[in-house]
Parts: sequence; structure tokens; C-alpha cells
Amino acid sequence: MALRWTDSMDIAIELYEAHPDVDPQYIRFTDLHRWICELPEFEDDPNKSSEGILEAIQMAWIDEAR
Repeated sequence: MALRWTDSMDIAIELYEAHPDVDPQYIRFTDLHRWICELPEFEDDPNKSSEGILEAIQMAWIDEAR
């Protein structure tokens, strides 16, 4: 399954599984962006992200971690 920037919940699940010891509340957007782009299933253009997209993914990851 190819992941795109709009797949915030699916990306959050993948990040939760890839980085189980990370508290997503305190992650920097630069690290978040890099980790998303490093996901094997991620196939979107890295330059199409925005602060709003990263924030949505971070919030979904926080929800998943709870």
C-alpha cells in the first residue's frame, strides 16, 4: 500500500510501529518529515508536505500512542 501525505492515520500507525519508544508530542517536524519519507511504503513527493500536514500526522500519532 503506497502512502501519501493525505494518509495521516496510516502514516501515524507506521510511525508508531517504527518508533515505539518515541513520544510524538515532543518530536521536531524536521525529524518527523525525515521519518515519514524513510517509511518503505511512502511514495509521495517529499516537497509536498506542509506544517499543517505534519501537524495532522503528529496529532494522529499522539492519538495512536494513547
